[in-house]
Amino acid sequence: MTITTLVFDAYGTLFDVTGAARLAAATPEGAILGDRWPLLAAEWRRKQLEYTWQRAISGAHAAFDVVTAEALDWALEAMSLSAPALRTRLLALYDELPAFPEVLDVLTNLHGTGYRLAILSNGSPRMLASLTAAAGLQALIHDLLSVESVRVYKPDFRVYAMVEPALGVKPRQVLFISANGWDIAGATRFGFNTAWVNRTGQPMDRLPQGPKHILRDLTGVPQCL
Repeated sequence: MTITTLVFDAYGTLFDVTGAARLAAATPEGAILGDRWPLLAAEWRRKQLEYTWQRAISGAHAAFDVVTAEALDWALEAMSLSAPALRTRLLALYDELPAFPEVLDVLTNLHGTGYRLAILSNGSPRMLASLTAAAGLQALIHDLLSVESVRVYKPDFRVYAMVEPALGVKPRQVLFISANGWDIAGATRFGFNTAWVNRTGQPMDRLPQGPKHILRDLTGVPQCL
């Protein structure tokens, strides 16, 4: 079955999740971070993902902006950083994370050749709208699918099942693209064609399902089609 639709994960795939800490470190509020911003970014992201999985397993759903703030609070405390102004700045920047350098050109070309582009993300509708607007992608990606519609986080089966009724496509017509190996495993198990964006040369996750394609960045997406 021909691929007609490209569905992208957002965080870590289109948008750089380290961007908020990196940009904050260059502001007066973030001077306290200094060269420790990569550690904060890593701990914040790790705890954010852990909280989504724990909430999905326990059934105690909360919106992604809540989970993101709770993970940041944990990371700041773990690094002994008590700085309300920095916290406010970091959360504001998270709503405008920078897109990776190749994203705009790649998505523009894919859109121009007739592919339908969508996002399927843990992010709330407000967060996704803010991200795509800040990156200038709103004219290219019209479908922003958020887990808030089913109130459970990836890689729950119900998240991937949103795509067929929302976009009117069968799983085999979809190429799902994510930088998260666990997300790729869930999407592959669901029945999507999958491409794993391995930007940092990570080993493949030891999970039952793997990607159909492995890419260094999004410039390789056209070759998957």
